[in-house]
Amino acid sequence: MTERVTLITGASAGIGTELTRVFASHGHRVAMVARRFERLTMLAREIEAAGGAKPIVIPCDLEQPDAGDRIAAALATAGVEVDYVVNNAGFGLFGNAVELDRSGQLDIIAVNIRALTELSLRFSESLIKYRGGILNVGSVAGFLPGPGMAVYYASKAYVLSFSEALRGELACRGVRVTALCPGPVPSEFQARAGFRPGFDSVILNVSAADVANAGYRGLMANKRVVLPGLGIKMVPMLLRLFPRGFVLAAVGRFQLRKR
Repeated sequence: MTERVTLITGASAGIGTELTRVFASHGHRVAMVARRFERLTMLAREIEAAGGAKPIVIPCDLEQPDAGDRIAAALATAGVEVDYVVNNAGFGLFGNAVELDRSGQLDIIAVNIRALTELSLRFSESLIKYRGGILNVGSVAGFLPGPGMAVYYASKAYVLSFSEALRGELACRGVRVTALCPGPVPSEFQARAGFRPGFDSVILNVSAADVANAGYRGLMANKRVVLPGLGIKMVPMLLRLFPRGFVLAAVGRFQLRKR
């Protein structure tokens, strides 16, 4: 019988590391994808020391167009099949879209949208075979327009829409699809994006470990969307009370404070 694995991207830091720990602690053998081989190796040792199955380490840059091929080849070499896909990898850049480096913003699309879409679809036959699931890590940003981080916010809106639609298509075939939409989480994300955590990070703060646990529980319970933390749960409800133009202006003013 072919061994099954949970494929997790962006596993070397933040929510991705915590998701890897959570899945491993619940008996999943994990295949970890990230650029930083050293961090993946350290995490693999930690999981094995805790009694988990030996992880598969796949150093890979999801910005590269052949990333999906490299991941699939590594899994084939290991002789495993995927029953869960966790698309966690993602990043953003802070600043006005017309002023930021264009190639960097296209890299956001490559990781947040293209890689997520490819991995969700590439392993679909295996997911259907094992009646597994997909956990796509979006953001509360996916519910909002995002002046100051336009491409990032738009990419997370795609993640939410794509996940919900894929859920509708795969439900009849026994595959769960859940979108995990956290708010600000203390991690390396802010440093790479180019801003310091602000007031939103204080009032909406949920730890990476708590986000990961909520995501795992939500996927296993077959939830459509998981919004970790009381403050984040209120955001979609509050948005219904205000015109889109008002929200756009409010987000724009809020983002200006991060400069």
